[in-house]
Amino acid sequence: MTSVPARLGTRRSTMATTQSQQVADVITERTGIPVELVLITSYGDVTKAHLTQLGGTGVFVNALRDELLSGNIDFAVHSLKDLPTTPADGLTLIAITERDDPRDALCARDGLKFADLPRGAVIGTGSPRRVAQLAALRPDLNFVPIRGNAETRLGKVSSGELDAVVLAYAGLARIGRVDDVTDVFEPSQMLPAPGQGALAVECDISRASRDLDYLAAVDHTPTRMAVAAERTVLAELEAGCAAPVGAFAEYHDGLLRLRAAAVATDGRQSVHRERAVALDGPDITVAAAERLGRKLAREMIAEGADRIVAAATEESSGTEDEPEHGGQEQGEQG
Repeated sequence: MTSVPARLGTRRSTMATTQSQQVADVITERTGIPVELVLITSYGDVTKAHLTQLGGTGVFVNALRDELLSGNIDFAVHSLKDLPTTPADGLTLIAITERDDPRDALCARDGLKFADLPRGAVIGTGSPRRVAQLAALRPDLNFVPIRGNAETRLGKVSSGELDAVVLAYAGLARIGRVDDVTDVFEPSQMLPAPGQGALAVECDISRASRDLDYLAAVDHTPTRMAVAAERTVLAELEAGCAAPVGAFAEYHDGLLRLRAAAVATDGRQSVHRERAVALDGPDITVAAAERLGRKLAREMIAEGADRIVAAATEESSGTEDEPEHGGQEQGEQG
């Protein structure tokens, strides 16, 4: 076992450092290699500009990637849902850790369930995906964009500024705020963001099979298969992290099942599709999962999903989905 700690780059927020430390602990447990956290601040963490002005959620990722390419850190941990689907030059996702709960959660005043919220209740969320699907379920509610980390958003409920907020259950669990959850949305009600609940370990591709090959010890094949299918749907629809696209895949007993939806911002128009493929033995590959995602996405496009995404993207300028663990702190984890 080496005595020199590996350097794991992370953003500075409570959620980011907590999830990074969790991954670091598993790496050490499985490989014996010590890991130290290196705290990094991105421009997205300190600016007050809207994400649309900065180029989307990638602004939070770019600082970590710059540190990777410069060799200042050995690897980084990201919330997978916040990673652009286009691969970064010179980098690779060497591991996708076992997924935590992928669902979205409601945190409402007075312990209210979603169905019990009064007409006109004000719900805060920075996600067009959530707004679209929630509006389809309850068009009588009032959805408003919010920024800030999970703690800040929860504070808007306890102060009475909002009746409820919707956040990723996995992120709330990581910061010990599950007691604030008053309701949980099953995927049959609201599909999560592609990759939600999963964490990605990224490193320099030239080092992946050399001195960082031990990171593969935390890779979880069923999760990698599922998120590959989900993120392929997002890529094929040419939709970014802020698009009103939900996708959820599960791999069990040789069957990969994928569900996806594109929903108009007002919830009145949507395209839902589901498809499954049997995968076993040598067929259990990321490429096979991506083929499933492409096939499903093309079926959705044939039904007009691309037009829904384009229209919603134009409407949602200024309400980009952001990480709930950010520095200002803006962002989603889950």
